[in-house]
This record gives sequence, C-alpha cells and structure tokens, in this order.
Amino acid sequence: MGSPLTGERLERQLRAVLAVDVAGYSRLMGSDEEGTLARLKAIRKSLVDPAIASHRGRIVKTTGDGMLVDFGSAVDAVRCAVEVQRGVAGQNEDVAQDARIEFRIGIHVGDIIIDDNDIFGDGVNIAARLEGIAEPGGVCISDDAYRHIRGKVEIGWDDLGAQSLKNIAEPMRAWRMQIAPASAAPGMISPASRQPLALPDKPSIAVLPFQNMSGDPEQQYFADGMVEEIITALSRNKQLFVIARNSSFTFKGKAVDIKQAARELGVRYILEGSVRKSGNRIRITGQLIDAASGAHLWADRYDGALEDVFELQDQVAASVVGAIDPSVTHAEMERASLKPPNSLDAYDYYLRGAASHFQFTKDATDRAIQLYEQAIALDPQYALAHSALAGVMNQRKVWAWSTDLVADASKAMVHARHALRLGRQDPSILAQSSCVLIFCGDEVELADSLLEEAIQLNPNAMYAWTWGGFAKSILGDHRTAIDYFRRALRLSPLDPRIFFAQNGLANANFFLGNYEEALKHATAVLRHHPNYVGPLRIVMACHALGGNIEAAQRLWRQVVLLSPSDRVSTTGKRSAWRREQDLARLREAYRLAGMPE
Repeated sequence: MGSPLTGERLERQLRAVLAVDVAGYSRLMGSDEEGTLARLKAIRKSLVDPAIASHRGRIVKTTGDGMLVDFGSAVDAVRCAVEVQRGVAGQNEDVAQDARIEFRIGIHVGDIIIDDNDIFGDGVNIAARLEGIAEPGGVCISDDAYRHIRGKVEIGWDDLGAQSLKNIAEPMRAWRMQIAPASAAPGMISPASRQPLALPDKPSIAVLPFQNMSGDPEQQYFADGMVEEIITALSRNKQLFVIARNSSFTFKGKAVDIKQAARELGVRYILEGSVRKSGNRIRITGQLIDAASGAHLWADRYDGALEDVFELQDQVAASVVGAIDPSVTHAEMERASLKPPNSLDAYDYYLRGAASHFQFTKDATDRAIQLYEQAIALDPQYALAHSALAGVMNQRKVWAWSTDLVADASKAMVHARHALRLGRQDPSILAQSSCVLIFCGDEVELADSLLEEAIQLNPNAMYAWTWGGFAKSILGDHRTAIDYFRRALRLSPLDPRIFFAQNGLANANFFLGNYEEALKHATAVLRHHPNYVGPLRIVMACHALGGNIEAAQRLWRQVVLLSPSDRVSTTGKRSAWRREQDLARLREAYRLAGMPE
C-alpha cells in the first residue's frame, strides 16, 4: 500500500480495515466495458456507499474496481460487509450469470498509521490479502477481527485455519463467512448458499453415510448400521461435538462436496467411508478429513466375515473411534500451535499444553504445566484443564523429574479433585483424575470405582481402560489388569499415550512371574522412551529374578542416574502396589540388581 511520509499529522491507531474489490473485474470489463461501469456505479450509489455511511465507515481510497474503508469498530465493519454482500446478491438475481458483479471483502483489526487522509501499515496490507483469498460474494476476516465480533454478529463462520498471506511474515488464522441472499425466505435457502453454522468451541465431527459399493441393496442396511455404531461410539467422547444421525443422513445418496457438507453441518472434521461385499467377506474403508484444508488426517480399511454382522460392526466402530481420537487431537494441537499468541483463549492454551504434555520430556512437561495454568487462569471452571494439570504434575513426579515430590503430588491432588467436582460425567476427566488419585493420593479403591464409571460412560475410552488396568494390578488382580491393558491396546494403538498400557502389561506380567512377557512389553516402552525410569526398573527386575544378574546390575547403573534416591527400603513408598507379596518380589529383585538398602 506504499509508505507514509513523516510529518506532524502522522499518528497510530487500532482500527478495523475493510478492503473490497470486484471479482473477475478484467473479464467483466473485457466483455462489456460500459455496462460493467454503469452497474458498478449504480451499486455503489444505491448500496455500497450508503451502507458504509450508516455503519460509520470512512472511504479512504478507491481504485477502478475496489476501495479501502476505515472503521472504528470491527462489528461495524462486518455488519457493513454483510449488508453489502446480501444486497449485491439480491440485485444479481435478475442479472445474467456472466454479467453479475460480485465483491470479495477482507477485514482485519490492527494497528495502522494515519497520515492526513490516508492509512498505511500491516493492518492495511493484511486486510487486502484477506480480500484476495475471499470467495466471490463472500467475506474473509482475520482471527483478530473474529475475536472482536464473535457472538455479536448473527452470521455463521468457517475456520480456514492458518493462511500464508503474500508478503506477511507469519501464517495468520482466517475465518470465512458465506452470506445467503437477502431475498431468500427463511427455510428456503438452497444448500449451496445456506449460511455456515458457527463451529463449536471443541472438535466437531460428522459421519456421512457410507457408500454401498457392493451393488447389493441388502448391504445398505449394513452400511447404515455401521455409521450409526460409529456415531454412537463417538458421541460417548465428551470432548467431541458429534452431529446426530438424522442430520448426517440428509446427505445419503448424494454426491457430496466435503467442504460444503462441513459448512452446512457446522463441523471441522468429516468421516466418510464405503462398504464392499464379495462372497461372504466384506471390506469397510474409512477416511477422516479436515474440511477447512481438505487434508486427509487418517485412512484405513477393515476386512471381515459376515457370519456375525453385529460383532463386526462393533469391532470396526471401536477401531475407527480409537484411530480418530488421536488424529483429531493431533490436528487440534497443530491448529493451536499456529495461532498468534495474542489471540489465544483457554482452549488454545489447553491444546498447546497437551502438545507439550505428550512429548514426555522434562522441559516439555514443565512447559505443559505453565500452559495449563494459563488456560485455568482464563477459565477457572475449565474441568479438562484442571484434570490435565493434575495429570502432568503427576507425570513430573512419576518420571523422576520433580524437585519437590510432596508439593507436586499435593498440587496434582488439588486439581484432580477440582476437576472431578466440575466434570464428573466426562470419562476423560474421570480417567485422568483417577490416575492422579492412584499415584499421588494412594486412593486406589476410589480410583478403581471412578474408572469403572468412565468405562460405562465410554466403553471406547482407551485411557480409562489403561488406568483401570493399573488400579486392578495395584490391588493385586493382575490377570484382570492384563485384560484391561490388552483392551486399551486394541482400542487405540496409535495414541501417543498407549505405551502406558504396554508398561502396565510389563508390570502385571512381572508380578505373575511371566518375566519374558514382561521384558517384551517393558522393552517396547523403552524403545520410544529410554529415560522412563518405571519400565527400566521392571527390565532390571526381570533380569534379576530371571537369573541374569550381570544384566540387572548393569541396568541398575542406568536407573540410579535417573532416580538417584532409589533404595530397597523405600520401595513401598515409591511404589503404588499394595500386596506385600508384590512388594517383596520387587525388593528381592532390587537387592539382586545391587540397589542399596
């Protein structure tokens, strides 16, 4: 937009800047120069200029096909844009398609330089770049503008995610608004022009009807049942906003544009799939799509026999849900990581905290604590953030990264109990808080009952099965614990936290005397997390009781580097296991490995 001259009248202000131009202006002029100019002049006089004036805007400059407008309020700027786009769409109804004038509008709120009657700076440049990525007849606004108008303008918005804008240093999150024609009667807006619904504040997903690729109409019942099972399973996850079957099935039998379906249903993620039958075998495919970017987040296929279609539906639904949960979580964390720091809300801080939490390093764990605390500072009633903070404090203690074990355990318990008061019906909160009750509060019986509640609420909750397994093992029921850990592994093998289930299998098998099986699972954990002292102790103990004393003593030298305070006499305090025979087995192994008394 050029550079301002320095002078006495130069000043800076925070303003809303609206940039607008005519889509396809060169084509229109080439086709009918005089007619295009006449129509553009008429639209400006009858619609655009009056709308700007009524919403307290100031036209800064005009070009042949566009203009730059300055507003003191983002709400005024957006309402003006809505009025203009609706009005233009109404006037276009009686105009031939190839002669219609359609505007693209971009809006940004930012710091600008005002010099005489002109404006300059990144605030102006960003508005112009947003106008460039807007659809004809649409409006594109920055995340800064969106924060100012959210809840104040009755328009649906589509989150475009981080956008790389020309000559703008960092990617910027943008939002798209689609305007239905002003003349459209309520309930009579066509799907192509229907206003997109506002996205919920948590991950949102719709499962579209699966395609029947078999050529066998009978298989349509199976395909529909498959989708219903998946919707039901997803709906048990309180962290997801899941569209009901009746809404998703309005797309049945139609050629579906994923982005359009997402806008109409008001979701960020779409799951679609197909069913194909061959003889007595059936193949089911599924893919998860980020509708804003079109990116495929996950895809897989499942093969099975038709002897028991209901069992097959259950198995596939559980597998799909187990894969979707970590895929959506990862996508949400990536989205939060790209958001400008000055526009973060409590959910964004929670997602950034989770991204650090799941790295399982000391520095990342400390960073996760700070981010969760910021989320809670913005929203003290945010139950999930309280349970996550409790969980990461427990993680710092269990992984031997704490400089004050008592303080960390105490703080973890405070936030776990607060999370339970706020979110008792959320299986994720029940599971994570129960883990803290086990390892920081020695309240294993209470945790065991809460984890059973979590499994009842969501039988596909991997985390609940994992910590439920630990509760059973700690109380001495190692065989049931192994069943729980195996269920967790089957539900969500791709989850970054699944190694906890492998660690649980290592512990339970060790206490049952299955040292080779315990070694297999503990070693699998250490391949990805070599500094996790818990499974390292189990590997050491398995070698000790398995007769390989030399290997056990070598491993002790690694353990003591990670946890120098380890002593045989403090095994009961350091370990959560309750039964004396289990603790005695650990002490015997530790002595053989060379751990001091």
